[in-house]
Amino acid sequence: MLSDRSTATVRATLPAVGAAIGDIADLFYEKLFNAHPELLRDLFNRGNQASGDQRRALAGSIAAFATALVERPGTRPDVMLDRIAHKHASLGVTPESYEVVHTHLFAAIADVLGDAVTPEVAAAWDEVYWLMAGSLIAVEERLYAQQGVLAGDVWHAWEVAARVEETEDVATFLLRPAQDMTAPAFRPGQYVSVQVELPYGARQIRQYSLSCAPGSRLRSITVKRVRGQGSPDGEVSGHLHEHTRVGDLLRVSVPYGDLVLDHLDAPLLLASAGIGCTPMLSMLEYLAQEGHQGPVTVVHGDRSPADHALRTDHVRLTEKLPDAEAHFWYETPEAGQPANRTGLVDLAGITVRPGTHAYLCGPLPFMRAVRAQLLEAGVRPADVHYEVFGPDLWLAAS
Repeated sequence: MLSDRSTATVRATLPAVGAAIGDIADLFYEKLFNAHPELLRDLFNRGNQASGDQRRALAGSIAAFATALVERPGTRPDVMLDRIAHKHASLGVTPESYEVVHTHLFAAIADVLGDAVTPEVAAAWDEVYWLMAGSLIAVEERLYAQQGVLAGDVWHAWEVAARVEETEDVATFLLRPAQDMTAPAFRPGQYVSVQVELPYGARQIRQYSLSCAPGSRLRSITVKRVRGQGSPDGEVSGHLHEHTRVGDLLRVSVPYGDLVLDHLDAPLLLASAGIGCTPMLSMLEYLAQEGHQGPVTVVHGDRSPADHALRTDHVRLTEKLPDAEAHFWYETPEAGQPANRTGLVDLAGITVRPGTHAYLCGPLPFMRAVRAQLLEAGVRPADVHYEVFGPDLWLAAS
């Protein structure tokens, strides 16, 4: 909890800091990467840096945490902290990293705000930072302990056992441990980080949802090749598609992720768009394996049937469940596609049962639209769970 003196200072300066937080984030990353170029080369997602998404997510999370401290002092934004901590744990972030961030973040604050950063203001925002950092460090320590690893020691070598071309731009890689080790446990919906060495020496990392159910020694990730439209193509997805073959080794983290299948006694709705189907397939396969008897509604939107990765599995696994139904929408439908399933996902006409827990994954506009329809249908906001591929601009903005 923020001290009374710092609370008053943060409340008074929050408008000025909030107005400048974007500039502060930009300068922070500039200072950080100038001092530690290896972080941009080997840790941070260069695509998200180039697009500005990571900067906006950082700015939003700091502003959201500070606002919560002064407006709701008895609570913490645990959803935001958990989501960040899971991502950090999948990257192997250690407590020492927060000292590095602190140095360059506060140098950026001083440069941007100038004389407005009095010793009192600096001390108050320092307290905010370490409250947030301390919370994240505590959650990350718990996450490492749950996987039985030391802080930062999350990486193992996995061998590509098989590769399946799902669509023109999507491939599934089946992985098995390259060493004599027990495959780390995971929950349906979680992801792993994958690090690849690019031709010019950089080691870039991306997160990919596990598209299989727990229980097998084999793990699968289903990777969509990111083709830039006015921006660079995806470095890691492109490398995996072009260069990764059966027998190759990949450096893969233990699984993390806060979107996990739960509330199995409630009606479930699994909604996805595009490659957002991957965590939903993990959930569906798990439900089928466990002989789930409750109602399940499967919703998916895509550009066309040919672009719908894992479509056969989507249908097959839904049909294995005794009380499940699947609804697919395509912007460019195949012959015979019903008119009310053409275009974007629209839940009008879909039964949303009382007490439904909904799990969403896909582009932000899709999730915003589906969430609004679910709330209109009576689903409680707390019962809508989602995963964002990339920096969580939605959560930070809220």
